[in-house]
Amino acid sequence: MPIIFQIPDTLLKTIATQAKAQRLASNLTRRTLAEKSGVAEASIKRFETTGQISFHSLLKLAFALNCMDDFNRLFAEKPPQTIADLQTTSRQRGSL
Repeated sequence: MPIIFQIPDTLLKTIATQAKAQRLASNLTRRTLAEKSGVAEASIKRFETTGQISFHSLLKLAFALNCMDDFNRLFAEKPPQTIADLQTTSRQRGSL
């Protein structure tokens, strides 16, 4: 899998495009997805066209589209890569 670096605005639009594709693959209209998810149809339209949506609404759409597993990997703890990583203790707060 190639590594692709995206800035936040580009990633928002990519996620919105993928969500729309998932909605269409599930044969759902915006209205039916709105009813199924509890997210306003206007919010779904804005999301699909601009990428803008609240995180809570995004989770509701992901649940309705059966895509919640993708969020479980977000900010997941990374496994240690070296012995030095294993020997360091995890920090409870930042250093700045």
